[in-house]
Amino acid sequence: MVGCLLGDRVVDVIANLPAAGRAARILANPGTVTTEAAALYLDLHAHPELSGAERRTAGLLAGWLARDGLPVVRDVGGHGVVGVLANGAGPTVLLRAELDALPVAEQTGLPYASTATGVDPDGRTVPVMHACGHDLHLAAVAGAARLLAGSRDRWRGTLLVVGQPAEETLDGARAMLDDGLYQRFGLPDAAFAQHTAPLPAGMVAHGTGAVLAASRTVEVVIHGRGGHAATPYLAVDPIVVAAAVILRCQAIVAQQTVPGEQAVVSVGSVRAGERGNVLPDTARLGITLRALHPASLARMCTALERVVRAECDASGCVEPPEFRILAQSPVLTPDPALTSAVRAAHEELLGAARVATWPPSLATEDFPYLAAGGVATAYWMLGSVGPRQWAAAQGPDAPALPANHSPRFAPQLAQTLPTGIAALVTAVLTQLPPGPADGG
Repeated sequence: MVGCLLGDRVVDVIANLPAAGRAARILANPGTVTTEAAALYLDLHAHPELSGAERRTAGLLAGWLARDGLPVVRDVGGHGVVGVLANGAGPTVLLRAELDALPVAEQTGLPYASTATGVDPDGRTVPVMHACGHDLHLAAVAGAARLLAGSRDRWRGTLLVVGQPAEETLDGARAMLDDGLYQRFGLPDAAFAQHTAPLPAGMVAHGTGAVLAASRTVEVVIHGRGGHAATPYLAVDPIVVAAAVILRCQAIVAQQTVPGEQAVVSVGSVRAGERGNVLPDTARLGITLRALHPASLARMCTALERVVRAECDASGCVEPPEFRILAQSPVLTPDPALTSAVRAAHEELLGAARVATWPPSLATEDFPYLAAGGVATAYWMLGSVGPRQWAAAQGPDAPALPANHSPRFAPQLAQTLPTGIAALVTAVLTQLPPGPADGG
């Protein structure tokens, strides 16, 4: 299957790169690394695991790194994996990829589609899918690490390979830091990550300033008074209160942000009741707020709490509402100088036409936490849409591309994975000095 998915097109992406230099020399002879990384990807995609339950995935990455001679430590901040490739005096560079998947039922129809299930935090059995590209990120990091491990004579320094758990719940990066990531393995001079995006496969894209949004996900519990559907006047229906809150949420962005600011409030889950003729005691809402400016996010969060409390008071709820923060993340603002250096290296390697500019997005990440201690970060988007699918999606009446988190999300492997490997190797070599084979 791997050969069918990759074929000779890999040569177009890696072996015939337009640039010279250390990265091109390493990437010009990939051997079986890309095929092996593709096989890893297929395994990861077919066997996804939810946030906090990534034991098998972590084991696959740990085994891969160990075969390349990296000392590996597991269970850092949960199921986190850290591999250390020490190669003489020099800077330390960190590559991060995510281990976890999403509670989504796959509808891609791929021969390696996931049929896996998992147990969510509420104890429910749910379908699981890599619907955000974490499997591809992980395979690309694994491939890059193997190429760098096999070319130690071309660079000096230390490479930290981090398989991070629980990115989708925005818990994993902080958990690894709290478990002593930098104290145990050293403070890196630079940290890199990439993410699949709706761009043509074979491209990368860099942003400046705020690239991804700050966010906060809140569970709101509304306390009503249950009763019979025939006598709502004897009850306090929390579903009616929840409906009012949902509608009022749609005005928060308009009323709390300056025109031109990017922000959004989304109600992603509503849970209340079991039967149509029974009014429940409580309703639970899962609400996510996102903004590119921390001050805007703070105003929106304050407004949300005010709206919920006012609607509960207006309806005569028997208890004040509860608010519980489920996840949060800061704005992702990559280091300007490091981003500029990596972008220039990507343009040299891939050609300027394949390096785009990424506009600010309201997607979120917990990668910004890895900037703790003054670590410079760079983060770029990795095109994942095949040429036929891209062509079919052009025009005002064309169908939309399946986005990240869609049950139909399916990166085109043949160009996306090799480009991801190449982009990571190139970024690392912007920071690690030459080895003996290159005059270092």
